[in-house]
Amino acid sequence: MALWKETPTPTATGPAAAPSSPPDRNLTERAEPRTSNDPSLAVAPRRPAPAQAPRERVEGGESVIAANLSIEGKIEGTGNVKMAGRFKGDVRIDGNFSIEPGAHLTGQVLAGIVVVGGELQGNIESAKRVDVLEGGVIVGDVKAGSITVAAGSRMRGHVEFGWTEEKKATTGLTAATGTATGVATAGVAAGKT
Repeated sequence: MALWKETPTPTATGPAAAPSSPPDRNLTERAEPRTSNDPSLAVAPRRPAPAQAPRERVEGGESVIAANLSIEGKIEGTGNVKMAGRFKGDVRIDGNFSIEPGAHLTGQVLAGIVVVGGELQGNIESAKRVDVLEGGVIVGDVKAGSITVAAGSRMRGHVEFGWTEEKKATTGLTAATGTATGVATAGVAAGKT
């Protein structure tokens, strides 16, 4: 079966016309499929593309502050942020925040996972996890679910980890109730109402 339709070309008639030749035998042979028993000509079946591992998709993608940039302001939003330059201001994102080696941030950070490989002068609040890499510097307070500190990193400040918001709220209410009860009891015992 041919893949195209061949149309016969019209031949001129008359004394100058070329003699007509019989139909070309090769055209009919081309229409028939050729088969070969030679195994070296066999075509390997097409393999499907390898499945890629699913990547964590965060709405908003990933933003990068390049090493040669110096920015002052504030970063807010959804997505991951990787900082390799200098930034002065607060960072409040619903995603992960990474300070690359050589980068410098002056300000507060509120993010899901914070990785410090450069220098942070400010506090980290309510992070699920904080990783301080070798050479990383934090000058400020850290409040996180967990913290990992590599050898060769430095930190100056107050650290709280392993406390969830539920435990803080429960502990705070119990302490406040105990104090209030103690004050009321002391006032009643002194005869004052």
